[in-house]
Amino acid sequence: MKTTQPNFNIFLIFILLFPFILNAQEATVRGFVYEEGSGEPAIFSNVYLQGTTYGASTDNNGYYLISRIPPGEYLLIVTYLGFDTIQIPVTLQPSMIINKNFSLKESSIKLETVEINAERIEARTETKTSVVKITPKDIKQIPSVGGQADFAQYLQVVPGVIFTGDQGGQFYVRGGSPIQNKVILDGMTIYNPFHSIGLFSVLETDVIRSADVYTGGFNAEYGGRISSIMDITYKDGNKKRFSGAVGASTFGARALLEGPLSKQKSPESGSVSFILSYKGSYLEQTSKSLYSYVDEDGLPFNFNDFYGKISLNSGNGSKVSFFGFSFNDKVNNYNAISSYGWNSFGGGVNFVVIPGKSPILIEGVFAYSQYESNISSTALNQKRSLINGFNGGLDFTYFLGKNSLKYGVELEGYRTEYEFSMITGGRKTNLTENTTQLGLYVKYKAIVGKFIIEPGFRLQWYASLSEISPEPRLSIKYNVTDRFRLKFAGGMYTQNFIAATSDRDVVNLFYGFLSGPENLPSTYDGKDLKTKLQKSDHLILGTEIDLGRYINLNIEGYYKYYPQLTNINRFKLFNEGDAPPGTPETQVKDFIVEKGDAYGLDLSMQYDYKKIYMWFVYSLGFVHREYENVQGELVTYTPHFDRRHNINVIFSYVTG
Repeated sequence: MKTTQPNFNIFLIFILLFPFILNAQEATVRGFVYEEGSGEPAIFSNVYLQGTTYGASTDNNGYYLISRIPPGEYLLIVTYLGFDTIQIPVTLQPSMIINKNFSLKESSIKLETVEINAERIEARTETKTSVVKITPKDIKQIPSVGGQADFAQYLQVVPGVIFTGDQGGQFYVRGGSPIQNKVILDGMTIYNPFHSIGLFSVLETDVIRSADVYTGGFNAEYGGRISSIMDITYKDGNKKRFSGAVGASTFGARALLEGPLSKQKSPESGSVSFILSYKGSYLEQTSKSLYSYVDEDGLPFNFNDFYGKISLNSGNGSKVSFFGFSFNDKVNNYNAISSYGWNSFGGGVNFVVIPGKSPILIEGVFAYSQYESNISSTALNQKRSLINGFNGGLDFTYFLGKNSLKYGVELEGYRTEYEFSMITGGRKTNLTENTTQLGLYVKYKAIVGKFIIEPGFRLQWYASLSEISPEPRLSIKYNVTDRFRLKFAGGMYTQNFIAATSDRDVVNLFYGFLSGPENLPSTYDGKDLKTKLQKSDHLILGTEIDLGRYINLNIEGYYKYYPQLTNINRFKLFNEGDAPPGTPETQVKDFIVEKGDAYGLDLSMQYDYKKIYMWFVYSLGFVHREYENVQGELVTYTPHFDRRHNINVIFSYVTG
């Protein structure tokens, strides 16, 4: 017995270490792919080893990593739509990690098959449920208003999105209200991305690198909202040469300037670049003569948007960017509104780090932003809302062959102020809240045969409410054939932000924020409230069908259950301490609790080949809400964004 125990221990140690010993014999190729003309990342370009199944597509940073490659000699190939293919031989030794950066030259030959292959590869290797990927090219395909292609105009045709362009540019996603949507720009939270006129966003089309709109079932990487996520990435400035653009229309003007402060001389060399953009409106002046048929007194909508970024890139692809913005919007003497306006500003830093000897990608961000809005009306009602705070995070991605592991931490701190006064009734509300929330997440993507499985888990901590929320997430895709795929996504979501307006109001030009509300009823439907968070559960089933080389069909059915929502209390008659004995809570509390659900079907079909672009979108939706009235009875209602049928048809033809 004594002689066999050491042998058993050695065997056990060998079994435990065998995977690491095996991995140590394998090699890794990684790097970045750029467009030679601008130095911008070549997103979704394909990098692979000829004659093998080893390959990868570049991400939003142009980064690729191919791991777990057996030692040997290979031919490394890089392909990208509209650019010349690169082929280089590589010799890989055991446990070797080599960096290979590439600059692709633009080709005069149109290779539509490359684009189709890239899109199909992504569809077969990513779960991609309830997400619409948007590029500047996509935005410019949509007929524009006033001659200016804008993200807000494109968003109006996205499946599942209801856009109230005549009510302050607010958007509702699959039954969720605007406060339940999170907008992220370069990792920084943007509180209101749309101007009052509704036709324009604060985003500059030509500066967008990519934008992902998640209409539901988003993964564990995102938290703090219960309906949707818009994740927008702006490009860096041109690393090779100075360039700019100036444009004007009957609505407004725009300008763009970019260039290198230190040129990128080769794919392996560093660079420093900048980009500046401006967009503004002079509609108040031009509308009196050009759009008098809408309102003979003119359209008093004004806005100005400024954005700037400086990016420092190292030779191995690591980089750090400093960015800032200032957006403002103003409406003067329009209908019953005597004045309305908001302003927003912020700045931050984000970075990408490529460690020298590790197959890992590290990304991080730290930013501060503020949003303040004010409105006064002829009825002598006045409202003011302010939110400011910081958000920071670190993300780590391990590449494990075709699979990947990503985890991270996100910390946010906010201060919200809300003031409301009704002179005629004497009702006043003045709320100030400070809140901090911490999110920890992990997700794993595995490709197993024809399945793509992506489980995730997020732990969200709300300090001001002393609540911890465990939030499991899961998405699955099954490649039935190369042209037919089934998909599923689901998860649990929470948030503590609420709107400074009621979802039962038909028109809400004012857009304000409240956080961590304490002044809630103690019960709902005769039961004690156990949480003060807003919650939702998502369930999505869908299919993707490639009807041809250039036609894609996407069908998704969804269900969102809202076990608890918080809304402004329109029944409030008394301030705390002034109410007569026996007054119901619904006449004293600032907020009420609601429940609800939303379900429906989204169908979209796209055709994109050469000069012709067609997009057909049909959405069927049902939205229900339930609240407790003054008598303690449950009342069901449908909010104004409950649109039963929504159809959009887009056709464009590029001349020349």
